[in-house]
Amino acid sequence: MAWVIRIGGLITVARPNILLIMNDDMGYSDIGCYGGEVRTPNLDRLAAGGIRFTQFYNTARCCPTRASILTGLHPHQAGIGWMTADLDEDGYRGDLNSECVTIAEALKLAGYATFMSGKWHVTGNEDPNGSKECWPCQRGFDHYFGILGGASDYWQPSSLTRDNERIDLKSLPEDFFLTDAISDQAADYLREHATDNSEVPFFLYTAYSAPHWPLHAHEEDIGQYKGRFGDGWDRLREERVERMRGMGIIDEEWPTTERDSSQPPWEEAANKAWQERRMEVYAAQIDRMDQGIGRILTVLEDTDQIDNTLILFLADNGACAEEFPPQAKPVSPDNPVGFERTRDGRTVLHGNDPSIMPGPEGTYQSYGIPWANLSNSPFREYKHWVHEGGIATPLIAHWPSAIKSGNELRHQPGQLTDIMATCLDVAGAAYPSQFRGQVITPLEGASLVPIFQDRDNKKEALIWEHEGNKAVRKGRWKLVCKYPGDWELYDMVANRTETNDLALQHPELVEELSAIYNKWAERCGVKQWDHMTEKLRLRREELGDSRWPWRRRLVSDESAIDKSK
Repeated sequence: MAWVIRIGGLITVARPNILLIMNDDMGYSDIGCYGGEVRTPNLDRLAAGGIRFTQFYNTARCCPTRASILTGLHPHQAGIGWMTADLDEDGYRGDLNSECVTIAEALKLAGYATFMSGKWHVTGNEDPNGSKECWPCQRGFDHYFGILGGASDYWQPSSLTRDNERIDLKSLPEDFFLTDAISDQAADYLREHATDNSEVPFFLYTAYSAPHWPLHAHEEDIGQYKGRFGDGWDRLREERVERMRGMGIIDEEWPTTERDSSQPPWEEAANKAWQERRMEVYAAQIDRMDQGIGRILTVLEDTDQIDNTLILFLADNGACAEEFPPQAKPVSPDNPVGFERTRDGRTVLHGNDPSIMPGPEGTYQSYGIPWANLSNSPFREYKHWVHEGGIATPLIAHWPSAIKSGNELRHQPGQLTDIMATCLDVAGAAYPSQFRGQVITPLEGASLVPIFQDRDNKKEALIWEHEGNKAVRKGRWKLVCKYPGDWELYDMVANRTETNDLALQHPELVEELSAIYNKWAERCGVKQWDHMTEKLRLRREELGDSRWPWRRRLVSDESAIDKSK
C-alpha cells in the first residue's frame, strides 16, 4: 500500500528505494557529463534527468572515504583515520568501530532490505578464518558480494567474498571480470527483490573498484578509445576545461592549473604509444562500469522502480597519480596465485614498463601522474591530498518522483558525511543514539534534500585531514595545507583552482579558520601526522613486510613516508 510522505519539502508517494553508486580513483572531470572524453551514456542520462553537484567533496583516499560515506561521520570518528591497519591509536584502528552505525544498519531498523555489491575496504580483517565482525553482513547488509580489500586483479580478484564466505577463484567462469560481476550482482539483487519482496524498500550500495589500478580492460572497450588521447595531456586538458566552462561546471574566470612540474610537455614525452595506451585502458575501465550501470538501470525500469529510487553516483577520491616502478612485485600471502600468475599459469608482469602494453590479464600497471592531472582538470594535486584535485568529486542525484527538473547544476558545497544524512532523511529513518548496547557518535552530516531544491543545507564548515594534509572550507574561503607545508588560503568563489594563495594578505582568516580546524581535529581524534608516521613504522616492523597490509610498491607512497621522517 502506497502512502504520501513529505521529505524536507519534497512530496513522494512512498519511502524511496536508494541506490548508492561509488567508483574508485576517478578524477573530477572524467565522465562525459562533467566534460571528460569517456563515453558514459548511462551516467549522462542520470545527469540529464537529475542534478549534478559541482562542489561536492570526498575524503581524498579510499578507506577514509568508505568509512565516512557509510557512517555519516568523519573517518577518524569511525575508526579509520588512515587506512585499514591498526596503529594502536583510537581513531586509527583500521576497522569500523562500535561507536558508529552504517547506513545499512540504520535503514534496516527502518524496515529496508539492504544489499551491497563491490569493494568494502573498511576492515583490516580479511582472513575468512578470522574475525568477521566488521564484514558487510555484520554491519547491516542482508547480502554482500565483492572484494573486502583495496585493489585486485580484475580477472581473479583476491578476497572475493559472498556474504561471509570466501569464493574459490577456481570456481569462477572463464569470462569472469570483476567490474561486470559487481554490476550483474547488483542487478540480480534488484530483480530478486522485486520478485520476492517488492513491498519493502531497498538500499543497494554498489561500490566499483574501477578504474583503480591495475589497468585491466577488454580489448573491445580499449579499442573504442584508440587514438582518442593522441593529442596528449596538455591539449586535452585545455579542451576539457573549455567543455567544463561551457557546461557551467567551472567558472570562466578560474585559471587552469599548470601541468605537474615533474612531467614533460606531451611533445617531449617518451614512449607515446605506451602513454596513450595507459589512458585508453583507464577510459575503457570507466566505460565498462557505465555499461554495467546501464544494466542496473534496466532492471529498475523493467520492475517499475526507477521513478521512486534515489540514485546517487560519486567517486571515492581524486585521480590517482601513483606510479609503479618497473618490475614492482605486489605480495598477497592469502592469494599468491591471484596476483602472481594468470589463470593459465603465465607470470604476471608487474610495473609501469613501457615495453609492456597495459590492459590484458598478465599485466599490472597504473596510468600515472600526467593522465591523473588530466583527470582532475582543472584542479591541483591528486588522491592523498586535500587540495581540490584530491577531494573534488562528481555527484549525480536522480529521483524522478521527487526531483522534477532535470539537467540542472547545484553549486552548493557538500561532503561525504551528508550522504548518510540524506539517505536517512528521504527514508524517514532515525539516526540511533544507541545501537547494540553502545552509545553512538552523533551524526556529522546534513541532508542534501534542501540542495535538491536549490536551497542550502546550512553547514558551517567542511573539514578534512588525511596523512597530515588538512583543510577547512567556510563560505568562500578555504584554508589548506599540503603536509608538511604551511597553511595556504584561497577564495573559492574567485579562484577555486587554488592558484593565488592569499594567506599573507589575510592573516586574520588564517587564524579564524585554523582555530576551527584545530577544534574539529581535537573533537574527532585526529593525531599529529609526525606521531602517526612513527606508529606506521613500528607497526610495519612488528608485522614484517609479508604481513603488512600496504605492500609498498608505489613510488608516491614511499616518498610520502620519506618526507615525513
